[in-house]
Parts: sequence; structure tokens; C-alpha cells
Amino acid sequence: MGYQTEQETFWSGEFGDSYIERNACTKELLASAVSFYAGILKKTSGIKSMIEFGANIGINLKAVRTLLAGVEQAAVEINHKAAGRLREDDFFESQLQVFEQSILDFQPAKAYDFVLIAGVLIHINPDRLHDVYEKLYNASGKYICIAEYYNPTPVEVPYRGHEGKLFKRDFAGEFMDKYPGCRLVDYGFAYHRDPNFPVDDTTWFLLEKGPYEKAH
Repeated sequence: MGYQTEQETFWSGEFGDSYIERNACTKELLASAVSFYAGILKKTSGIKSMIEFGANIGINLKAVRTLLAGVEQAAVEINHKAAGRLREDDFFESQLQVFEQSILDFQPAKAYDFVLIAGVLIHINPDRLHDVYEKLYNASGKYICIAEYYNPTPVEVPYRGHEGKLFKRDFAGEFMDKYPGCRLVDYGFAYHRDPNFPVDDTTWFLLEKGPYEKAH
């Protein structure tokens, strides 16, 4: 399959395969994910459907489903092995819709109450970020959650010996600049040295879509 960027080729291939094995869904990892998303979802209401962009093997989806048992779920995943794991995982009881394709190729056909992207924007080619922001916006009927490595200004960092594969910046700030109708509901930080629920250092932002008037 031909891709538009080198980052897509990278994650769809052997490196993406090895990522699956390094990030197996252990009980401890799932517990940390549940704690992480409980903190985010407490400021939401009425979530009946969600989609995750770059779901890998579904740890985040499982965490949200643990908290919101009846939520309708969908996933966009570029890596063939990861997409296969999602389809075969008994946890989802065959109720997860899997779109096996690049985020850059995905066209949302409906709006979801909760749109999630976590640890994925950092790996997108910077020249295509605004294309991804547009897809997140178009896929959302209410909430958008962006959970990534944060830096106030764009910076590239080496990633496991590779160049051009990890970028940090203020993704949520750029998103809100692009879509000023989205308001910031809440934000927070997860720390890898948390004594009970360690999570890879991540700054998260919960945004709500729609026109808002200033309070008088």
C-alpha cells in the first residue's frame, strides 16, 4: 500500500509490529489507563459513541469501555497486525468497528460523541498535522480529547534511534486556533512516576465542539 508520508510507512511496517509487543495490555497498564481516562471523562456527559485515531491494540478503548460500558466504539489503525488484534479481541465482543487505514486517508462518515487521539499526533508528519486536525474536528459531535507529549514550541526529538519520527508541540493550542468554536473544558498531566497508576508522561486536553457565547 502506498502512503503519503514516511511516518505512515514506518508505523505500518516492522517498527509498528514491534511496538505492539512492547506495549502489551497488562492488567497494570489497563488499570493506569482506566485511572487516566476516569480523570478526563468526569468532565463529560452523554457520551454514547467514540472513535480513537491510532488505536493500536486498544488499551485506551478498553479503558473507556470499562468506564462507559455501553459506549459504541470505532478505531482507526494503520498497522495490519494491530488492526487484527482489535478485531479478534474478545473484550470488545465483536462490537468494535475497525478502520484499517491511515488517518490521512480516513474520511469520517458520522460524528462521534467523543473523539480521542493519544500518543499519535507526535508521530504525524508536521506538514500534515492540520489535515489530521480537520479529521478530528469533522469526526466529533461533541468532545475531542488530545493526549500527547507537550512542548510550547515545535521541537523534534530522536525516537529509538530514528530521526523524523517524534515531534512535540502545543497540539491542542494549534487545534483551538484553527477551530475557535471549540472551548477548553479541562486539561491535566499524567506522570510516569505516579506511585499507583504510572502513565507515560502525557499532557491531555479535553475540548468541546460548538458555538459558545461568553457569560454575561
